[in-house]
Amino acid sequence: MKELALHVLDIVNNSVSANAKNITIEITENTNDDYLTIEISDDGSGMDADTVSRITDPFFTSRTTRRVGLGIPLLKAAAEACNGGLSIQSTPGVGTRVKVDFQLSHIDRMPLGDLAGTMLGLVTGCPEIHWKLDYRVDEKEFHFDDEPLKRELGMDSLSEPMVISYLRGLLKDGIEDLHKN
Repeated sequence: MKELALHVLDIVNNSVSANAKNITIEITENTNDDYLTIEISDDGSGMDADTVSRITDPFFTSRTTRRVGLGIPLLKAAAEACNGGLSIQSTPGVGTRVKVDFQLSHIDRMPLGDLAGTMLGLVTGCPEIHWKLDYRVDEKEFHFDDEPLKRELGMDSLSEPMVISYLRGLLKDGIEDLHKN
């Protein structure tokens, strides 16, 4: 994968497959301490300790549609190549937390990519899930929670062109503002 937003999409796809109803994506860029952290938490079915210990093995997958699971192993390798790492905490029946760290300035760190587009696709593609994004760049913060929007407009309205356009602008502007001086 060429951008971290695609890795986020892969991990949240696992959360959706695990029947999560609430998924939170937290991203922190700290230029002073030179790190980027991405953390994804869900309230899905969770995994037992044996599964967690095997999840970074590319030849292990719980899917029945293919024999390998490369998403998490590739993300772990990318993080380790950039002086970072990956950790997974999971409890059956409670949920899973995946956290990955990178040296922010590392020359081999892939770009974050189109996070706004990724979030837009998640919110409109899986409206039954409660999505939250907390993105911090140093002292600036952007928080997105789709629950108030769903409560106000109804879940069916998320596929309306005007709502999609509004969401696209809200997410894009909120994320871009974090990187302005």
